[in-house]
Amino acid sequence: MHAPAQARSVRLTVAAALLGLITVSCGSGSGSGSGSGSGGGSTTPKAPVSRTTSEHGYEAAYDAGWREGKRLFKDGGKGAAVREVVWGGCVRRSLTAQPHNVVEKDRGAWVLGCKQAVGSGTDRHPPTRWVTRRESDPDLLARFRSWALENGVKQPARRVSQVVLVHLGDRDYDVQLATAYTDTSAKAEVRQLADAFATWWDGDDGDEARAWNLIVSARDGKRLITRNL
Repeated sequence: MHAPAQARSVRLTVAAALLGLITVSCGSGSGSGSGSGSGGGSTTPKAPVSRTTSEHGYEAAYDAGWREGKRLFKDGGKGAAVREVVWGGCVRRSLTAQPHNVVEKDRGAWVLGCKQAVGSGTDRHPPTRWVTRRESDPDLLARFRSWALENGVKQPARRVSQVVLVHLGDRDYDVQLATAYTDTSAKAEVRQLADAFATWWDGDDGDEARAWNLIVSARDGKRLITRNL
């Protein structure tokens, strides 16, 4: 009758010893982890540091454009493809597309995503570099000022400090007028400038490229007004 009791006693003793080892082991592991901040030499791997948002700005903008293009294709089918790709719908939409802070990182990438998605709904070819490219055009500014002088809009034209071609891909681009205006300037004068430039623009963009939008911006770069070209 004493043998089974002794056996139980031995088993309980072994179990208690194992439990003690496990408890010590767990305590040692958590201790080394918490001591790593003070030079404890922890071997726990750290989570990889994510790249900055700016590195992937064109990817985020493309994805946003792709989602919008998919929505347009779903709602309008092939008719939407003609409207958005051939008639410049995606380019014009890019000025007000949301989320604004994502789109403006690379508006050309947004346009590319929108076009690809609405064109077929399936062929996805994201960019591997920045798409939007800005190019100053002093000759264009000089020609506009000369025309403005002859057509009674000299004063608004003098407020333009730079004409910038905002390339949104191989063929699409916008024209931006960088001005000395601020967001508190007289809106009537800003509109007069935009109307004058749109009137002067002859529509013959050349080099198989097409300008879609006119953007008049303040001295701090803020967009004041837009016009179709």
